[in-house]
Amino acid sequence: MSSLFKFSRTPLLLLLTAIVMAVVSACGSAKTETTPSAAQPPAAKEEPKTEAPRVIKHAMGEETLTGTPKRVVILTNEGTEALLAVGIKPVGAVQSWIGDPWYDHIKADMKDVTVVGDELQPNIELIASLKPDLIIGNKVRQEKIYEQLKKIAPTVFAADLGGDWKINFQLYTEAVNKKEEGQKAMAAFDKRVADVKAKLGSKAATKVSIVRFSASQVRIYQKQTFAGVLLSQLGIARPESQDKDSFIEVMTKEKIPSMDGDVMFYFVSETAGKTDGAKASEEWLKDPLFQNLNVAKTNKVFKVDEGIWNSAGGYKAANLLLDELAKYFEVK
Repeated sequence: MSSLFKFSRTPLLLLLTAIVMAVVSACGSAKTETTPSAAQPPAAKEEPKTEAPRVIKHAMGEETLTGTPKRVVILTNEGTEALLAVGIKPVGAVQSWIGDPWYDHIKADMKDVTVVGDELQPNIELIASLKPDLIIGNKVRQEKIYEQLKKIAPTVFAADLGGDWKINFQLYTEAVNKKEEGQKAMAAFDKRVADVKAKLGSKAATKVSIVRFSASQVRIYQKQTFAGVLLSQLGIARPESQDKDSFIEVMTKEKIPSMDGDVMFYFVSETAGKTDGAKASEEWLKDPLFQNLNVAKTNKVFKVDEGIWNSAGGYKAANLLLDELAKYFEVK
């Protein structure tokens, strides 16, 4: 009986030893998995990138801006075109001088933009309700309300509304932190102008007259107007009466000979809902003095879109005006 006892105890001891070793091993593994490695410290949090402030010098002083504004209110027609050219859709804008409420050539891009009055009388309360982070305007139009606008948001004003819209374009695009995009857009336009100018050849000697008819005034447009600046850039000739570094001259019927040229482009300004401008143009174009002009005798009098040739005054309109001049002079 004793030998049988000795034979049975050995396997039992082996079994107990195996169980103890398994438990110890499991505990060791669990401890290893839950203990963080001293060689791998927690990852450091990334610091958000910040842009350096930029100082914008403008007609009313200086404005310090940071980053790219998200909610811009623009208070001039030509300013609206500058923003659209660099991919910025304003939250609010003054209405176009022609259209309901936008020029045809921008209305697709201005869907859902809030109208904040017109250039002469922006609605300050409505502007404030849009919670803009930048307001852009013009000293000529809105100097009297500058201090009120500045209390709403940082405000940048251009100095003038002359024919050289490129000056304001540069200011606007820098204000919205799109300087590089603005430079590329302007380079593309300047290249188009240079291409058309190179192809004009002797056609550039054609004397182009520009006339505006409205119920209150008839004008000839000289070199410092929107269309006049582009004609100068293209090297296109002007009649002597319009080849002046000035803006406009108001006409009387005795001055009708000043309208003459090799070709005359005219546009009509209308008061909303009225046709007084059209009536004025008909009266002047039928006048015996006008009928005696070279352009009338050669049938070189053409009506054009006032928005493109005059009142829009910005980047998109300048490109469309260039298209029309290239088409008239058969430049491809």
